[in-house]
Amino acid sequence: MFSVTDTIVAIATPPGRGGIGIVRLSGPEAHAIARGVIDRDAPLEPRHATFVKVRLKPDATTVERLGAIDHAVVTLFPAPHSYTGDEVVEISAHGSPVVLGAIVAAATAAGARVAEPGEFTLRAFLNGRIDLMQAEAVADLVDAATPLQARAAFDQLDGTLTRTIAEIDAALFDLIARLEASVDFPDEGYHFVDPDAVGAALDTLLARTAALLTDARRGRMIREGLVVAIVGEPNVGKSSLFNALVGAERAIVTEVPGTTRDLVTEVVDIEGIRVTLVDTAGLRDTADHVEAQGVERARQSAAVADVVLRVDDQSTDRRTGDHDGKSSPHRKVVYVATKADLPAAWTDSRALVVSAVTGAGLDVLRRAIATALDVDLQRDRPAITNVRHVALVDRAHRALTRARGAVSAAASLSEEFVLADLADARAAFEEISGRRATDDLLAHIFARFCVGK
Repeated sequence: MFSVTDTIVAIATPPGRGGIGIVRLSGPEAHAIARGVIDRDAPLEPRHATFVKVRLKPDATTVERLGAIDHAVVTLFPAPHSYTGDEVVEISAHGSPVVLGAIVAAATAAGARVAEPGEFTLRAFLNGRIDLMQAEAVADLVDAATPLQARAAFDQLDGTLTRTIAEIDAALFDLIARLEASVDFPDEGYHFVDPDAVGAALDTLLARTAALLTDARRGRMIREGLVVAIVGEPNVGKSSLFNALVGAERAIVTEVPGTTRDLVTEVVDIEGIRVTLVDTAGLRDTADHVEAQGVERARQSAAVADVVLRVDDQSTDRRTGDHDGKSSPHRKVVYVATKADLPAAWTDSRALVVSAVTGAGLDVLRRAIATALDVDLQRDRPAITNVRHVALVDRAHRALTRARGAVSAAASLSEEFVLADLADARAAFEEISGRRATDDLLAHIFARFCVGK
């Protein structure tokens, strides 16, 4: 793992040019190093934005003998009242990669080390500013592609899941303490808890973990998104529909059958849900080896998609599509009739009529996709979305189920069996919060963070 005593530095804003760019320093020497980069001799005032010039000493590695290079606003956040819990200085300069890189180079020349991915948030976790669930929510919030994803991530960053897990863990700890007391003093006549009370307490805990697991499906849908495949025969308007839903010309559209020969994907926001939209090759028998591979990939995509859009051309009387859903018997199918801007050769009450040219029917189609995905956006946002958390809650639920069975068989099983299962459940909750986390686990989690966060 990383050293927590170094002073680290990184650009905290996205790569590229922008109006503002931020360089962040964190560590015991952050204030001293920052003062060596700016033209201010007096100490910085805590939590006070200070307008300064950024200066580069002659030994700066990227720019030599330039003196002042930019105006900037510098803010000091003393420990422990900062994002990381260490001393933090943020230098807000113009968003030029040259300027920001020169500031980082000057800071490293003064003794800072370039931060690793997620190292600022890791320090916040290690310093007790946030727990591991909240740290993971930071990455989810940065990666959010829809407003619903952002709200779910912020709820976890704000501590909703932390509080839920803490309440369950506190009740579990109390039950373990009373059982251990009964085991430790068997001959003194102390009865800290009776089997009926243990069973009732376990039933409550099982109900709470079961509720989390039930909600987890919606949570994972929101966090990870779902897949919608557009399938149909050649030239029925699949790629045009794909482009219309994406809002950009991502797929090639021509009158030549078989133009699309591979899967084209794009992440879109469908009624607040993150959806990976897949345009596929036209389904037909072909002697072309390359196109045949595309057709096979189209069938595979339809087989694994959460929802299939089965597309037909309403302007032609040649209708050969799968209208019974036989190609995807276990998938949800939304039937779509395209080219509504042209005279209709047939109608079908099950098919949603749309036009990629005029946009007619697209809003209705988006709502139909959201309905088929079965994500109720009107309900409260889910408390649990992360697959790691789901696996650990499931482990705790199974341990509590075993403990409940041991209580029911109290006549033949010792209380030590119940305690062993309760300890396993509590260990799972401690892994979720990070109170029990290995270096390998932390490295794996924080590796997905961007540098500067």
